[in-house]
Amino acid sequence: MRATATRDHIVEAALALVADRGFTATSVDDIASAAGVAKGSVFYNFGSKSGLFEAIITEGVARLTAALRAASDDLHGRDALEALVTELLTQIRAHPDFAKLMVAETFRTGRSWQDSIRLVREESMGAFAAVVVETWPDRDPSLTAAALFGATLLAGLEWLVFQPTRTLDDVRAAVLATVH
Repeated sequence: MRATATRDHIVEAALALVADRGFTATSVDDIASAAGVAKGSVFYNFGSKSGLFEAIITEGVARLTAALRAASDDLHGRDALEALVTELLTQIRAHPDFAKLMVAETFRTGRSWQDSIRLVREESMGAFAAVVVETWPDRDPSLTAAALFGATLLAGLEWLVFQPTRTLDDVRAAVLATVH
């Protein structure tokens, strides 16, 4: 139980620092200090800074994908799309550092965690692609899903960072207006 708590503190600290500073500008010393653990604890739990980052991505994508799938379960067409947009915005509000990380790292190449980033496309955007196939069979599901996911993600970050007085319903309506 204590090991899990330590691991969770490290993940939370690293996520906050990397979302704020970027991966390269965040050192293992910074992460250990922010988590209140010895530097060796980071290496013991994750093997390396890259291993820690890969764990953050993998766990975040798994959480996001599960939430998206649950939100659109048993829904079809536009109802499913509206549920996905709403849930993605809800997840962005609940996990803003992970959302920032997705925007910052999804398109960087040459990183050791590239396969984990690919999970965002295959898993999280896949929930959107399934709805696209059903709703608009004549559209390219991969590109359309990326457009919907990306628009929602960026609108969500715009909301949190620059327009925090807006409501979730305001942001949801703006995203969905671009689709309808």
